[in-house]
Amino acid sequence: MQRHYCTYIMASLSRRVYVGVTNNLVRRTLEHKQARVVGFTEKYRINRLVYFESFQYVRDAIAREKEIKGWRRSRKVALIEAGNPTWADLAEGWKSGRFEREQIPRLKAGSG
Repeated sequence: MQRHYCTYIMASLSRRVYVGVTNNLVRRTLEHKQARVVGFTEKYRINRLVYFESFQYVRDAIAREKEIKGWRRSRKVALIEAGNPTWADLAEGWKSGRFEREQIPRLKAGSG
């Protein structure tokens, strides 16, 4: 079984953003939605998936996460709005904690 890794951006309703990486996008998104991620995302109610990329290799996902985290806010906003101009919650309606590729819309594929 091949693993998949995602670099993702979560946002609050006021559009404060958080960049992360995970091997299970559905589970991690639900953790954010249920405020089970203690700290920044819980404090600012960052619970909407607005962008993600998938990768075959974890090192590629981590490198992309670090790259995006190093950007100015304006560049992160441009990245989000290029594929999701309304900042819609891409995880609206997700219920399962299992990562199922066919359940995830493909916004942008990584180079993995």
